[in-house]
Amino acid sequence: MTYDDTIGRLPTPCYYYNLELLDATLKNVAEESSRYPGFHLHYAVKANANPVLLKRISSFGLGADCVSGNEVLRALECGFPAGKIVYAGVGKNDREIETALANDIFCFNSESLPEVEVINNIAGRMHKTARVALRVNPNVDANTHHYITTGIEENKFGIYLYDLERVIGAVQKLSHIELIGLHFHIGSQITDMNVFRSLCLKVNEIQEKLRRQGITFPHINFGGGLGIDYDRPYGEPIADFKSYFETFARFYEAPPLQQIHFEPGRAIVAHCGDLIAKVLYVKEGKKKKFVVLDAGMNDLLRPALYQAFHKIENIASDKPEEKYDVVGPICESSDCFGKDVLLNSVSRGDTIVIHSTGAYGEVMASQYNLRELPGTFYTG
Repeated sequence: MTYDDTIGRLPTPCYYYNLELLDATLKNVAEESSRYPGFHLHYAVKANANPVLLKRISSFGLGADCVSGNEVLRALECGFPAGKIVYAGVGKNDREIETALANDIFCFNSESLPEVEVINNIAGRMHKTARVALRVNPNVDANTHHYITTGIEENKFGIYLYDLERVIGAVQKLSHIELIGLHFHIGSQITDMNVFRSLCLKVNEIQEKLRRQGITFPHINFGGGLGIDYDRPYGEPIADFKSYFETFARFYEAPPLQQIHFEPGRAIVAHCGDLIAKVLYVKEGKKKKFVVLDAGMNDLLRPALYQAFHKIENIASDKPEEKYDVVGPICESSDCFGKDVLLNSVSRGDTIVIHSTGAYGEVMASQYNLRELPGTFYTG
């Protein structure tokens, strides 16, 4: 992202969004997916629910992947058609299920038989039929951080393979459920296409086993998970959607007319947003120098929660580089954005950019320590 002179005058901390890059990303993902008939995209709202971004995303024809009732409502408010909204999550409450049914969304991605039974009861009370895809835990390792790995056996997500046939049989007996497909999501920030290849091969096996029993589905949803290059926000500002969709087209054996769904989130919005902060103090220790920012873990949680890496840059200095620990003002030792970070020599008041925070940045911000929420600004 490039910055003009106004960036140093923005009230900080704030999120700064490049809508031109967002548009270019959306154009790319739409073009690459359109090469394959039957591919459908649902933006994962949990990555960033900013209404300005959501309206831009919906204008490119994407659907929405939601994980709460309020996300369903936000998606509708921002122009996503109900017929393109899928609703996932392991803990949907009754009110949220009622909201989704009242708005006639496309599909629930359901994670357990007890959940489907509750949806069936509520749908019956509302004189509705709920379309459902069962989320299956395929026991495929995403080879990513354990907090964002969701597809291995015995975590809280999805129906386990050993139980799938029993659950399908039980769901097919429910009078207010239309079972339309299977849903898979194995994790996040995946950059090795071999992981998606393994997922395709596993789903091929699952689907063939079910086919031999006379069970076929019109829809398969592969979730999301495509990662970005956090090391090179300038060099690789658009994720590798070409290889991503090619992998599924090559290795997944779709039956005729089956519709294939994807739920990208991070890969669409991460690079278009940066967190802008100001230097409050430079503190010298015996062996380290600390840069204390006016942004903290309440503004950007990922480094504290996942030990996540973000490229950090001092755009106010052209002095020689030095090593710093970049920290925030929160009263927690985990309030650290990076250790031994090379920055052009830092002074109080310098403008610091923490790159690639468009996903799981603003949307996870809190008022911990009773701090104000970060501001938002846009370019392009």
